[in-house]
Amino acid sequence: MEPLRIGVLAVQGNFREHAEMLRSLGADAVEVRKPEELDGLDGLVIPGGESTTFTRLMALYGLDEAIRAFAGPVFGTCAGMIVLDRNHLGLVDLAVRRNAFGRQVASFETDLLLPGEETPMRAVFIRAPWIEEVGPGIEVLAEVDGHPVLARDGRFLVTSFHPELTSDGRLHALFLESVREAAVVRA
Repeated sequence: MEPLRIGVLAVQGNFREHAEMLRSLGADAVEVRKPEELDGLDGLVIPGGESTTFTRLMALYGLDEAIRAFAGPVFGTCAGMIVLDRNHLGLVDLAVRRNAFGRQVASFETDLLLPGEETPMRAVFIRAPWIEEVGPGIEVLAEVDGHPVLARDGRFLVTSFHPELTSDGRLHALFLESVREAAVVRA
C-alpha cells in the first residue's frame, strides 16, 4: 500500500514540524506553496502561524480558492483553524476568536482528555484562539475552561493548539485515519 500524500501548507508557520510528525506516522508529507501542488494530495494540513499573514499570502498565491476547491480532508491548527472558519475561507461552520487565551506571554500548556482515550494529551497553546460559536454539524472533541479547542466538521479537524510541538502523534494519526476513510469512500 502506498503512503498517503499529505500536503502541508508551507507559506508560513509550523509547517516543518507537521511534515515531520506526518512522516513519522508513515505519510508522504509534501510542502504546498502553489495551488497546483494540491493536485494528487490525499489530505492537507494548514499549520499554526499568524492568521492575517496566512490569509494575505493565500490570496496572493491563489491558494485561498484552491483550498476551497480541495476535496480531501483538512487539518487546521491554531491559525489554520482560523482561516478555515466562517469568517475566512468559510469551510468549517464555526466562528473563532483570535488570541482568545491572551497574548504571547499568556501562552500555556495543559492536558486534554480526548474522547475514548484514557491518557491525556499535552496541548501547547501559543496566542491561541478558541471556538466561540459552533454550527449544528460540529462535533466538539475537547474544551479548556468551557471553550471548545478541538472539533470536527465532516472532513475537517481543527484545533486551537499546536499538536505538532509535542511528541504525541494521536491527532495526526486521527487525521490520517480520516484521510484513509475518505479514500475508501472515493474509491
